[in-house]
Amino acid sequence: MVSFRFHICFLVLFVVFLTPTHSHGHICLPKQHVALFIFGDSIFDAGNNDYINTTTDNLANYGPYGETFFNYPTGRFSNGRLIPDFIAEFAKLPFITPLLYPGYHQYTDGSNFASGGAGALVETNKGLVIDLKSQLHYFEKLANQLRKNLGDEEAKKLLARAVYLISIGSNDYFALFTSNSSALQTYSPEEYVDIVIGNLTSVIKGIYKKGGRKVAMPNLAPLGCSPITRALNTNNTGACIEGLSALAKLHNEALSKSLQELENKLDRFKYSITDKYTSLSETKDNPSKYGFKESKIACCGTGPYRGTFSCGGKRSVKEYELCENVSEYVFFDSIHATERANQQIAELMWSGTPNITGPYNLAALFEN
Repeated sequence: MVSFRFHICFLVLFVVFLTPTHSHGHICLPKQHVALFIFGDSIFDAGNNDYINTTTDNLANYGPYGETFFNYPTGRFSNGRLIPDFIAEFAKLPFITPLLYPGYHQYTDGSNFASGGAGALVETNKGLVIDLKSQLHYFEKLANQLRKNLGDEEAKKLLARAVYLISIGSNDYFALFTSNSSALQTYSPEEYVDIVIGNLTSVIKGIYKKGGRKVAMPNLAPLGCSPITRALNTNNTGACIEGLSALAKLHNEALSKSLQELENKLDRFKYSITDKYTSLSETKDNPSKYGFKESKIACCGTGPYRGTFSCGGKRSVKEYELCENVSEYVFFDSIHATERANQQIAELMWSGTPNITGPYNLAALFEN
């Protein structure tokens, strides 16, 4: 009986989403169905940037990106799967399709709004990315469409049960060190962080207003220790840029405080933060403990630490080298992690203990 009901639901949903303007008030979803909605930057972008007008700096739709797992480039900034891909697998969902993928309208499993290069600030890579506020607008439109297609009651259930993954902020801080930004002449580091967190908090409130209740995110990594920033450190070649990592720390402290405040203010709001900063710091300092051989040099790129962002030879610098065994590396290109490193972070997000992931882990959020 359960199996028969599920097939009827699936058939009705299939028909409904082939006709986006159709309205129906009695569509059924599997009782414990939990969708996954994804927001953020290149850490989570599964290919949205392939469908916007941008530069090759913000694209990964060419080899060797994607070739380890998918055997072809998908727009993901890694050699294979990203963190949300693993989360979807753990949750027994299909890979969540980028919102802008042509002809795709089946949103009951969720959608991916993330855009490589995006920031919490509209000004970050403005005109070349889908900034976080614009991602929220896309989600609001999708939520309205779900209400038309599923009816208010089923849409409300789907949006409330869903988990909302967010990874944002890195580009807002990278921009201070990689462009001619004068922001830190205008704002103190604490003030700048408050602006970034304020924009992020506003988007979380927007998700909540549309019915979202469960938010999960990794905090920021030690940004000053990626291959690109090591190569940029002209004062002490190969050392981390401590000022950038200090901003990431400030951001992470403010993020924890902000989410705690939201939990106190918003009824039934739940969240999960994974301490990616500590996890990657430990991996950087003791790579062999976590199954890696190289935590400072990228697998793909050129120059010191392969820190020039040239992987694939389609950006301004055409020369690049590619390592022989990508599974030995923490970084795939000069900024982004390998599939193996992504998997380790995803596992911490899914089942991490309270010292690394809390107050809930993702397994708990998907069960609730």
